[in-house]
Amino acid sequence: MKKRYFELVREGRKGAAAARAVGVSTSCGSKWFLEAGGMIVLDPGPISPRFLTQDDRIAIADGLHAKRNVKDIAISVGKSFQTVYREIERGSRPGIGYQPWWAHNQALLRRHRPKEEKIRGSEPLRTLVREKLTDKWSPQQISRFLTRTHAGDPAMRACTETIYRALFAGLLGSRPGKIRTGRTRRKKQRRGVPTLNKIKNMTLIHQRPTEVNDRVIAGHWEGDRATRSCTNLSGLTDRRSS
Repeated sequence: MKKRYFELVREGRKGAAAARAVGVSTSCGSKWFLEAGGMIVLDPGPISPRFLTQDDRIAIADGLHAKRNVKDIAISVGKSFQTVYREIERGSRPGIGYQPWWAHNQALLRRHRPKEEKIRGSEPLRTLVREKLTDKWSPQQISRFLTRTHAGDPAMRACTETIYRALFAGLLGSRPGKIRTGRTRRKKQRRGVPTLNKIKNMTLIHQRPTEVNDRVIAGHWEGDRATRSCTNLSGLTDRRSS
């Protein structure tokens, strides 16, 4: 019943009309509307299976009301229990508990793009980051400092990448060298991506044939060609035999 009410409201129905359509009073519909945060965000529908839908959030709320284990709830909605734990923490309101309609609205608001850069929208955060950069702190050091000193205030925390983006977007003032190293642009970050061989189809040292590792054949001695001017194969043979 409540689900149908919110579906009608998202379709453009007035609150009173939606309440009559599902068979409840206008005051009951108004109460549901206020519990959802006093606003209804248009739902574009499922974008990816990894996102929780409104039905998933309703199932989570029903499971919590029935005092089911979080892992059992996660199995029933087909998501990992870590996802459900995070959802319960974000979707719970002080003194009220988990509210699926309010949580769904908040999720839709977070999903909205484009978003204003965090450092652009916060003067205190921008000022603090600018001061640390002036003192030759690196973005990594600043991010860790913000995490330690503002553990209870998410608005005053910024990850390393956020600081780098603000730095190169000019949000932190004009600087002769964007980074304390003096570089004006950042190196590419390729964490978890294997580095390609500089020489195409190069044979790695651990893939050498056995006879090369055994050094039985003249010329298989590493460093001879690179460090000596050897033109006499017999000399290589003598060194090997000696």
